[in-house]
Amino acid sequence: MRDSLSNKTAILLHLLLLLIPVAGYPNSDSGVRIINAETALLGEDYVLTANIDYQLSEKAIEALNNGVSLFWTYQFKVEEQRDYLWNNTLVEKNFRYRIQYHALLKMYRVINESNGEVDNFSTLQAALDLMSTLRDYRLIEKSDISGKESYVAGMKITFERDALPLPLRPIAYTNPQWYLSSDWYLWPLKK
Repeated sequence: MRDSLSNKTAILLHLLLLLIPVAGYPNSDSGVRIINAETALLGEDYVLTANIDYQLSEKAIEALNNGVSLFWTYQFKVEEQRDYLWNNTLVEKNFRYRIQYHALLKMYRVINESNGEVDNFSTLQAALDLMSTLRDYRLIEKSDISGKESYVAGMKITFERDALPLPLRPIAYTNPQWYLSSDWYLWPLKK
């Protein structure tokens, strides 16, 4: 009876392992990575400068070239570091980029949905270069920072899978070629 029970348990464990999707793990060949980010004082504001590496997968490029718009949300935060409880968040900001391809014009269009700015490019790499460079983005006013405390700034880029067409969403959630988000990139805010 015990041997039968342990055999059933072993079979059940093997079946459960088969159900865990291997595709659920991120693919290192594609994705978004924040290479570096730093803040500097410019006038009365702390501004952010960052460099980002976009490596789109074949599936994402294929979808884009077939008329599917791709969206990324850039998230920013500044926190006061504390020794007790949790950090105090002073600033949380975000903006969203959309990239789309127009087949008739053979042009890639990048739209900053926060300010409505639109740029057109003849190559995908040129469009991604615009999204890969962030210069002098106003993060927080100098007056909001105390000279006695220590602060940390953070940045994350999230690929918006929910903005994909409905038939493509289940695939985007299970296929590692659609894992196109970065991790949080944190650095100390220099006063």
